[in-house]
Formats: sequence, structure tokens, C-alpha cells
Amino acid sequence: MDSLSIDLLLRWGHFIAGVIWVGHNYSSVIQRPNWRALSAADLIDDQSPRFQALLHREHGTFRWASVVAWSAGMLMLWRYGWLMGAITLQGTLAPIGIGMYIGTLMMANVWLVLWPHQQKVLGLKPASIAERVRCSRITHLSSRTNTMLSIPLLFFMAAGAHGGLLAG
Repeated sequence: MDSLSIDLLLRWGHFIAGVIWVGHNYSSVIQRPNWRALSAADLIDDQSPRFQALLHREHGTFRWASVVAWSAGMLMLWRYGWLMGAITLQGTLAPIGIGMYIGTLMMANVWLVLWPHQQKVLGLKPASIAERVRCSRITHLSSRTNTMLSIPLLFFMAAGAHGGLLAG
């Protein structure tokens, strides 16, 4: 595979995975703007409509989209020779570096906070009903945090590509 094809594959992989990942956050906010905490009754009966709605959501897709988006972004920075400049926030690479740090924080939030708690809520890991209810709130806050972080993330991604003069 030639260099141009690799660049195109990375760019589109980063873009599509980013749309899936960030889009999942926004659709969650739009579909559930008046989020109501799960109750013990919602979790006792695995056949309850509320529990089944949770179970049938696309839990795996957005988590793996975060890995693809982050990995493709890091590979692009490395291939262009921009990785160290972005990491150290140097010059015109500072905006994309800030976006990279926000994206890294968001991915860590998905994998280290949201997913371990969500596994308990869904009954994939053993937990008491009280623990599952508590974890439900944590997953909600974790998801909303990523939604809010995606706003500056998108700004700095665009500024990195189109607004380098921000870091002059």
C-alpha cells in the first residue's frame, strides 16, 4: 500500500470513528435529555423495559470507535512528524496537541470509568443492586463529561488544521 493510500485510510478512519464516537455522545444527550437515574426496580428484573433498553444499546461500537479514532489520529501525527510537536504543544501544533490531550482524556474516561461501571449496571460483572444503581449515575456523568469535552476537542481539531495562527 502506498503512502497516499495509508494517509487516506488513516484520515477517513479517524473521521468516521470520530463521528461514531462523538455522535453517540450527542445522540445520548438528545435521546435522553431528562435522564432519570435507574432505580433498584429497574435492575432487579432483567426483563424490565428500562433494563432491556439499556442492554440493547450499541455499547461496544462507541468504545471501539474511540480506540480507532485515537489510534488513527496518533498515527497521522507520527507519520507527518508532528507527534512530538503536538505532545509538547509547540507552535502551530499546539491546537492539535490540545485536541490530542482532550481526546486521550475522553478515551481514558470511556475505558477506565464508564465501561467498568457500565458492566456492573448491565449485570456483566457481579454487583449488588445498590452498587448497580450507584454505577448507573457514574456512567451517566461520565458520558455527559465526554459530550462536553467533545466541544473543545472538535474546536482544537479544526484549529489545528485550519487555524494554526491561533498559536502563531
